[in-house]
Amino acid sequence: MKAIVQDTYGSADVLALRDIDKPEIADDEVLVRVHAAGVDRGVWHLMTGLPYPIRLATRGLRAPKIPVPGMDVAGVVEAVGADVTRFHPGDEVFGVGKGTFAEYAPAAENKLTPKPANLTFEQAAVVAISGSTALQGLRDKGKVRPGHKVLIIGASGGVGTYAVQLAKAFGAEVTGVCSTTKVDLVRSLGADHVIDYTRNDFADGTQRYDLILDIGGNSSLSRLRRALAPKGTLVITGGETGGRWLGGTDRQLRALLLSRFVGQKLTTFVSTQVLDDLIVLKELIEAGKVTPVIDRTYPLAEAPQAIRYVEHGHARGKVVITV
Repeated sequence: MKAIVQDTYGSADVLALRDIDKPEIADDEVLVRVHAAGVDRGVWHLMTGLPYPIRLATRGLRAPKIPVPGMDVAGVVEAVGADVTRFHPGDEVFGVGKGTFAEYAPAAENKLTPKPANLTFEQAAVVAISGSTALQGLRDKGKVRPGHKVLIIGASGGVGTYAVQLAKAFGAEVTGVCSTTKVDLVRSLGADHVIDYTRNDFADGTQRYDLILDIGGNSSLSRLRRALAPKGTLVITGGETGGRWLGGTDRQLRALLLSRFVGQKLTTFVSTQVLDDLIVLKELIEAGKVTPVIDRTYPLAEAPQAIRYVEHGHARGKVVITV
């Protein structure tokens, strides 16, 4: 099969399209014939091995343990392991696999669910990771409730476009923060208010929020707290500083420490993809309350270009690789 492969950590230049063996599956796994795969910032981190603790977490100190990048996936079940009961060959599925920038990819049975009937494979391929991150940030860490005033920083990005729609689905009053060229997009997702950060400051004191979801931002904790209600909750996910050791996590660690001494709750989390959340996202999508936003699609051979585009931070919503 054809796949994107890397033999070492580095920039997108280390990626190459090659013919490799079709992966074998374990008893609890499904082999997916990949139709589309999502690209997110996590793909870049795993490709570069930065920040360095990622290499320890993935047990690949000198090179990626899985040489084929990619996790988000949508496709058709090709084969199932001996213990798999939920799927059969021919089923259309989406979720999280291993090495999805390829014609075939293995995935654990509990990391997949049937593809929403109203989505294309390209749309379904960008739901699992970013959608789960937004869902867990708002519902689990932020405890969002109907009537809450919610500020989403990074509202036009991969996670942000889901967060705006999910917060509205939960009954919140949503304010999105983005750049000038993306204001119309964020407003079209249902945001009640949109702040163009090049022209206005969300922390100018005119409004305070019950919940702030900071996605990949770099605002100081003191600035974020100025926009947060006295008993409000700040949830930080992401944040890029380019540091090789901490990569922005130092701000999250400071937030957790400071939270012990102030009335506001300052927290962070690392998202996981679990079956129950995939099912929730599927139901919301089929109900018309959430729709994936796709900026660009690239063929498999152009995966390096897709990752570079995401790396530069210009994407409006999600980027997809078609296979």
